[in-house]
Amino acid sequence: MKLVDQWATIETNLPREWEDVRLTLTTEQPNELARAALVLGPMNPGRVGDALVFHVRRAGGAAGPEAARRLFSRIDADRVWCLLTPGETNLVAPVASDVGQGVAEQWDALLATLPRDWSDLLCELRIESSELLPVASLRCAPLNPTREPGVVGFVFRCARVAGYGVSPAMARRCFEHLDDDGIGGAVRLRRLLSETGHVATQGPVWVVDGRNL
Repeated sequence: MKLVDQWATIETNLPREWEDVRLTLTTEQPNELARAALVLGPMNPGRVGDALVFHVRRAGGAAGPEAARRLFSRIDADRVWCLLTPGETNLVAPVASDVGQGVAEQWDALLATLPRDWSDLLCELRIESSELLPVASLRCAPLNPTREPGVVGFVFRCARVAGYGVSPAMARRCFEHLDDDGIGGAVRLRRLLSETGHVATQGPVWVVDGRNL
């Protein structure tokens, strides 16, 4: 079966609320894996043994469903026969953890769950509507927010004592601005480090999906 047809079957069977899906691609001839990797370059595939692993994101862009379909068509046209296997599927997270709960209150609840010696956080803030994203980015400018491809929101870093990242108090102040403006959102933790030592650096670097954050 052609790659395009395999992807069509996988996409049809994904849950309605899917956000991104991890795919594993193997080639019938092992020596053709490099060719497949070259074609799939825009999707940043990683090689694991004799297979390529990459993600397709529903939101579109270079790793979206249509982009994947075009690249799969190129591989089919090159007569490189492959097997496409779906893996973990991430679902769209609800915008707010509790009805009526403000972002500042969510931040307080998140901090309350952390170990006492935490030092660095990588967090995500999702906004309830893309129309509100420009205003939310302005209100949260002190967070030094980084846009997340395919997500209505951004990621930011927080440092408890020193280093690169907003302080917990300043982050809360930004979230209070969102609440005052009636901008709903959901804040969640992605990564946590404790008792880091900054040796000639501004803090740790997280590598997520091939990106330094």
